[in-house]
Amino acid sequence: MTDPRPDTDPELDPTRFRQAMGRLVQGVSVLTTRHEGHDHAMTADTVTSVSLDPLLVLACVENESRWHDAVLECGVWGVSVLAADQRPLSEWFATRGRPLHGQLDRTPFHRGSRTGVALLDGALTHLEVRTTSTHPAGDHVIVVGEVLGLGLPDTVGPALVHYRGRYGSIE
Repeated sequence: MTDPRPDTDPELDPTRFRQAMGRLVQGVSVLTTRHEGHDHAMTADTVTSVSLDPLLVLACVENESRWHDAVLECGVWGVSVLAADQRPLSEWFATRGRPLHGQLDRTPFHRGSRTGVALLDGALTHLEVRTTSTHPAGDHVIVVGEVLGLGLPDTVGPALVHYRGRYGSIE
C-alpha cells in the first residue's frame, strides 16, 4: 500500500498541481471593493456560486493581495464577469504592483446601487456582495458572500475564459 500523505509523493508538487488545475476551464471576473476612499480591484478565475437559498457566491483570494485586506475591512464587493473583448482589463487587474490610485481609469464603470463598489461596464453580468464568512485556505482565503444585487445585460457576447494558462473565449 502506498503512503497517502501528499508530501511524500513527488507527483504532488505545486507546478504539477497548477498544470492539473489549469485544465479546468474557468470564467474570468474582476472583483472590486472600496475601502477608505480607494477602489481596489483584482482579476479572479475562482468565483463560484454556492447557494440559491440564500444567494451565495465565493471567491478565493491570495492572502498577500491588497484586495484581500480591503475586502476584509469593508465587507462588500463586486463581481464583474468579463466578456471576451475585456481581456486587456483582466491582464491589467492581474498585474502585480500596479498603482492603487487610478487603477480604474482604464475602463468605464458605474457604482453599484446597493454597495457603491465599482462594476465594470461591458461585463456579462454583475454581482454586488456582502461578505458573510471567510475561511483560511493555505496561501488564500475563501470569501463567501450573500448576493445583494445583480445585473443581467440584455445582450450577451462571448465570455472570457482561462484554460491551461491562456485566455480564450466561449459562446
